[in-house]
Amino acid sequence: MEGILVPLITPFAADGTIAVDALAALADDVLTQGAAGIVALGTTAEAFALDADEKRTVLDICAQACADHGASLVIGAGTNDTRGSAEALATRHRADAALVPVPYYVRPGEAGVIAHFTRLAADSAVPLLVYHVPHRTAQPLSAATLLTLSRIPNIVGAKVASGLTEDAVALLGDCPYDFAVFAGDDVYLSPMLALGARGGITATAHLATAEFARLVSAWHKGDVATARPLGHTLARLAMALFVEPNPTVLKGVLHAQGRIPTPDVRLPLLPAAPSSVNAALALL
Repeated sequence: MEGILVPLITPFAADGTIAVDALAALADDVLTQGAAGIVALGTTAEAFALDADEKRTVLDICAQACADHGASLVIGAGTNDTRGSAEALATRHRADAALVPVPYYVRPGEAGVIAHFTRLAADSAVPLLVYHVPHRTAQPLSAATLLTLSRIPNIVGAKVASGLTEDAVALLGDCPYDFAVFAGDDVYLSPMLALGARGGITATAHLATAEFARLVSAWHKGDVATARPLGHTLARLAMALFVEPNPTVLKGVLHAQGRIPTPDVRLPLLPAAPSSVNAALALL
């Protein structure tokens, strides 16, 4: 698994329900434009605010789009306890992989994180991607822990959303060849690719999807002359989309483009300010 995986938003209609046609169109569009796959029910999807029926609707739409395009389907799964995460993974049999966060809030320590993922990987019917996002989980991981996780059977990769840190660099330099590191902070996608990341799980790639796919291809081919300026351009766009909580600015832009019926998000998120949306549109 490599390339750009787009963590799809969940668009809402004016009555607050899921805008299913818009979601299907977004999924088809990003895959047509060169994304290698979709992440369903990730952070960008506001999965925390979806009920069980809504989650099934999102999964059905994303699974169909990936089947139609022969693309990878990754599904967000897991909670902050091991038993609950195992139960969630038991329902993810349609996925090519499950994106599982480091346990959040409880701060189990690095030994607890290793034990958590060892148990999940042993029982899961689908391969796991570790979602390392310490600014959300409050549980940082050292390079040694990340490398330990990379060698556990049935853990096939990681979304590293910790910035371009020494730990991320160490993981990229020493992890097994068949362990796929995906950049999880959009702004750092280009330097992470330069250091060996397999791709990115990149919300910004809802926009300019083909250019993000071209960036991955350029770095993988060693085409620095193309990759470096393109990486700078896309990083500026990513910075504009993340000046307010994700996915508020992104939804504002997609609504302004006519691709989703409303810019609405669910509380406790609030819609982005018009100035933030306009700044991102100007970069497009």
